[in-house]
Order: sequence, then C-alpha cells, then structure tokens
Amino acid sequence: MTSMNSTQDKAVNQQPIDLDMKMQSIGLNAWFGAKQVLKDINLNVKTNAITAIIGPSGCGKSAFIRCLNRMHELVSGAKTSGQVLLDGKNIYEKQVDPVQIRRRVGMVFQKPNPFPTMSIYDNVAAGLRLTGTKKGKNLDEVVKRSLEQATLWAEVKEDLKKPGTSISGGQQQRLCIARAIALQPEVILMDEPCSALDPIATAKIEKLVVELKRDYTVVIVTHNMQQASRVSDYTAFLYLGALVEFGATKDIFEYPKNPLTEKYITGEFG
Repeated sequence: MTSMNSTQDKAVNQQPIDLDMKMQSIGLNAWFGAKQVLKDINLNVKTNAITAIIGPSGCGKSAFIRCLNRMHELVSGAKTSGQVLLDGKNIYEKQVDPVQIRRRVGMVFQKPNPFPTMSIYDNVAAGLRLTGTKKGKNLDEVVKRSLEQATLWAEVKEDLKKPGTSISGGQQQRLCIARAIALQPEVILMDEPCSALDPIATAKIEKLVVELKRDYTVVIVTHNMQQASRVSDYTAFLYLGALVEFGATKDIFEYPKNPLTEKYITGEFG
C-alpha cells in the first residue's frame, strides 16, 4: 500500500480511536491500473451494526469492501493508498499478515460459490481444515453451529454428505455464509448476496443478515434500495468513486442532505 503524504499522516495520527467503530477508512483511494475507482473515502463502520453500501454500477462499491479485507490487492495492477483501521489498527501496515485480516474480515460473494467437489459438511469445514484449527468432534460441533447460525441446519442436517451444489441457490448462499462464519470472523462483508436469488430466498437471506449483527459487524453492498432500507442501520452512497453521503439509514432515505442522494434513491438515475 502506498504511503500517505505527511499532512494526511498527521491528521490520521491525531484522530482518536473510537471503540464503538469496528472499522474505519481514512483517506482511502484505490486503483485498477491507471483507473482510480475510490477517491478519498472516509467512512466509519459501527460495531454490531449493518452498514449498507449503495450506488449505481461501477461506482466503487465492490472495490471498497474488497479494500476492507485486503482482497483488492489480489487483482493484478490494483493498488491503494490511505488507511483502513480494524479495532483502531491499520490493516495495511507492512507487518500485518493479510491472510489473518481475511480471517477476521470474512467475505460472501455475489454469486453462491460452494466448492463443487465438496459435500455440504466439507464446504463448511474447509477453512478450518486448511488452517488446522479444528479437528474431530470439535469440527463437527463447529460445522453444526455454523449451519445453525446460517439458518440452514434444519434443512440439510440429513444431507451433509451431499454435494454443496445439490441444494437450491438460496441454500447455497446460506452455505457460503456458514463457511464464512465457521472461521469466526469479526466482520462479514457481503457483496450483493441476493442479486442471483428469487424473492423467497432473498427474504431468508435478509432475515439472516439482521440476525447476524448480534454476533458480527456486517457490511453489505446492494443495488436494491428497498433491501438497504429494510436491513441496514447505516447507509453510504457512493458515486463515481466518491462518498456522497453517509448516515443513519432512516435519515438517508427520508431526509437526504445531498440532492444527488435524493435523485438516486428516488430512481431518477442509476
């Protein structure tokens, strides 16, 4: 990650750590090659709350959340500047292990992506086995607990040996959420998790997202205004890589301060 200039560094160092905030982006910029996709984003993510990221396609929503767990840097030619704080510590410091960050800040993708050659059980256990953190009976307990938290256990408990791809799309997405939960992250990032699902499956995922905030901090990217208003506590509106407005979801949707925000949420563009 490139370093900030001295003025920015001084401003960051003077900013007190807010224990109520799980994550904070400070002067965050991101590029794909020569194209800048995020421009000086300053955003607070509150602990045990749901923060929705909205905005038209190509505005930088996915790039932003991928910067929150250092997945952006996995793309060839991608780079960032600024800071992302997790519990007050910059995750982009040289000594920080990005693999550990991705364990603490899990990701659920737009399209359900269970491992096709693995059973339902093995999909949930995959990360734990890879890291060698859970084995035997302890592993069984974690798999069950993760599927229960993802509200999927009752539906698949008799079919744990079946392929993860043998269940419905909505169930597959909840399986992916269970897989993320199994590693006991502190933050769960969701990149349009309902975009490929039907209304019934979407409703189940939305209910699950609300339940998850009891134990996790959640950041969800969505193109669906109604979904953002239903599930989130806070909403950030991005446009052309810049943060236009951020605040409590009720305020953003009922009393937007920026005319551009109002135009977007009322469907005048997007």
